[in-house]
Amino acid sequence: MSKYNLQVSIDADSGFCFGVVYAIDMAEEILAEDGYLYCLGDIVHNDEEVERLKAKGLRIIEHDDLKDLHNEKVLIRAHGEAPETYRLALENNIMLIDASCPVVLKLQNRIKTSHDSDEKILIFGKHGHAEVIGLAGQTNNEALVFQDIAELDNVELPEKITLYSQTTKSTEKFYNIKNELISRGYDVRANDTICRQVSNRDKDLPAFVTKFDKIVFVSGRKSSNGKVLFEVCRKHNPNTYFISSSDELNSSMFTPGDKVGIAGATSTPMWLMEEVKAELEKY
Repeated sequence: MSKYNLQVSIDADSGFCFGVVYAIDMAEEILAEDGYLYCLGDIVHNDEEVERLKAKGLRIIEHDDLKDLHNEKVLIRAHGEAPETYRLALENNIMLIDASCPVVLKLQNRIKTSHDSDEKILIFGKHGHAEVIGLAGQTNNEALVFQDIAELDNVELPEKITLYSQTTKSTEKFYNIKNELISRGYDVRANDTICRQVSNRDKDLPAFVTKFDKIVFVSGRKSSNGKVLFEVCRKHNPNTYFISSSDELNSSMFTPGDKVGIAGATSTPMWLMEEVKAELEKY
């Protein structure tokens, strides 16, 4: 018998969103056929899953490597890409396997349409994030990207602005920003383009985490969505721990008989959460 006797449950709604499932399925199919595949950037913001796919032949490359690559297949991950990537691929006879998430593609198109109509575009998103680079690329990088409203304090903005958001941002923060800009006197056309598979987790997680003594939140450190969802967990259950793999677990986090809930980001594979559960059940 384990001395801690923890009761462990995994949140059934956690794990990969459909965009990530789609990209990974596509990659695995080609890896099975060709034995290798280039992928532009980490296929998902989760190191454990990236390592699993690398072992199957996935080769992660950066944008700088693309110009030296010719006559190969390259996967575009769920985050999407800027137009420049497609132009370069055409020049170098690179076959793009486009696994851009449909939600992201739809957003790219909307931003491009706004830009073509000469609207002043603001994008609420993380600086340097793969998806945000692809979104800003639709505007020749003329859009103003900000991750915090304070960044706009000393910026001269036109009276009319069009507001967009990275798909994995918090809905609540997006609407707070919209209202703040309106209160500052701007005419704001706000486009809520946040993925509902992500924002619904914001709504579902509180009900899950309050059922447990402790919560173990499993996510890659690079995941934007992981940071958002971890904060949701911690807000509703202060006894929430952030880990990236089962190695980071420690028995001192728990008390004998604890009910423990495991949740994860949209980039956290279910197998990793199951590994964490198996480790906890050994205590």
